[in-house]
Order: sequence, then structure tokens, then C-alpha cells
Amino acid sequence: MSAGTGGSGEGGASTAVRNTIAAGTGCGCLLSPLALLGALVVIVIIGGFGVLLAPLIALILLFSGGGDGSAGPDDADEVIAVFNGDGGGELEASTVPEDLVDPIEEAGGLCDAVGPVVIASQIERESAFDGTLVGENGEKGVSQLPPEIFDEYGEDEDDNDETSALDAADSILAQGRYLCHLAEEAQGMIDANEATGNVLDLALAGYHVGMDAVRAAEGVPQTNEAQGYVLAIRAQFAKYAGVAAPPPGATPGVTPGADPDPTGSPSAPAAE
Repeated sequence: MSAGTGGSGEGGASTAVRNTIAAGTGCGCLLSPLALLGALVVIVIIGGFGVLLAPLIALILLFSGGGDGSAGPDDADEVIAVFNGDGGGELEASTVPEDLVDPIEEAGGLCDAVGPVVIASQIERESAFDGTLVGENGEKGVSQLPPEIFDEYGEDEDDNDETSALDAADSILAQGRYLCHLAEEAQGMIDANEATGNVLDLALAGYHVGMDAVRAAEGVPQTNEAQGYVLAIRAQFAKYAGVAAPPPGATPGVTPGADPDPTGSPSAPAAE
């Protein structure tokens, strides 16, 4: 999502997407890839790339990634609203592995700017809930925090006398603390007129590319790396909020066909 982008074009683009969705779902069938491609072309023609592509991403997840084919335009409205929201609200517990529900909810309650839906969506992007994942730069566990960041924010959450990034609870709570710190820093930048956009987008971008890059860009950097990361996480909000159900038999916490990108783990330096 582009920081500071206006909403007038987005409304037209969203309407175009809903109309395309309605055409594909009115007969009780899912959209074909060709129809989705057509919707993408409409979006780009109407309003450019950036934030206008975001609703389409969310709708692709809803209508082609799962469900029973009964979704319609009203569902599209709800998905778009969740996509553009703050990631607040309750986590749909069935969408994440059972043993991770409590730490995700706890991490999502550490500050007002970061809810459990955000935590779960980010974990999917970072590791697809693989607690054994090791990134190419030494990032470990479900949250894929760099070692220096985990050393600063990680604690022994389950009282086993060991603080480890490969311990899911330790990793997730460290993720929550770090995101809350980034959100506080982002709010300070907005208040000081050093950046535009919203707190959550700036914090997510800072998690991935570093707050120095966010500060230099005075918002979410206009790069595929930064904006793609924020969009990819927002695209999962509806699922973890229980609005867009995953397909029957899907593994909790994992979108079918989606792979984590361990090379895209946070590059931010340790907080000052």
C-alpha cells in the first residue's frame, strides 16, 4: 500500500473488482484465471498500480484460494474493508496451529497498533508457520527475526530456562514487542511530519526494510520490496479475521500455494 495515497481512485477500482467478481460468482462458480487477469487489467487502467491492486489481491485469495464458490459481491465488500483496516479485531483461532493461538493473541495484545490478525498474517509471510525455518542471514523460527533483534526483544515466555528463536512462543512475543516498538517510532515520525501514511504500514515496512529506509522515503518506500511486503500481509487479514475461510482441508496458518520468503526477512538494525 502506498503511503499517503488518496482514496477516490480506489473506490472506482474496488467497484470494478466487485463487478468482475459478481460476474464470476453469479453462476455459483469461482473466477477463472483469465477473468482474474481481466480484473487486473481493469484495475491498472483505472487507477494505476500501488494501493489499487490491493483489493484484487485480497479477492483472489477469497475467491480462487478457497471457499465453496458461494461468495459474492457482499463478501467482496467485507474483504476489502478488512484489507484496508488496521488489522484489529479477534483472531479466528481455527486459522492458525492450535498451539500458537495463545502466543499470537498475547503478542497481538501488547499495543493498540498491532493486533493478533497482524501477527498471524506476518508469520505466514515470514515462515508459513515453520518453527524450524532458518533464513540465509541467520533468522530463525516462525517470526524470522534477525539474531540481533531477537536478542533484544526475546524473552523466556514458557519458563523453560531458555530463550530461543526456535521456540515459537519466544519468537512470536519478540515479534510483537518489536512491531510495537516500530509502531511507536512510526507514530512519532507521523506526529513530527517526517512521514505520511498510517502507523501499521510504516511499522510493517520498517520490520522488512528498516526504519531508516522508511524515514528516508518519508513513508513506505516506493519499491516492490517494501510495498509488496505490506500488501502481502494485508492480503491475509481477511483469512485470519475469519472473513475469508480457507479451503476445506487446508493446513491452519498456511495459504495453499503460498511459500515463505526466508530471504525477505527483516533487515532493520537493532532498535536504538
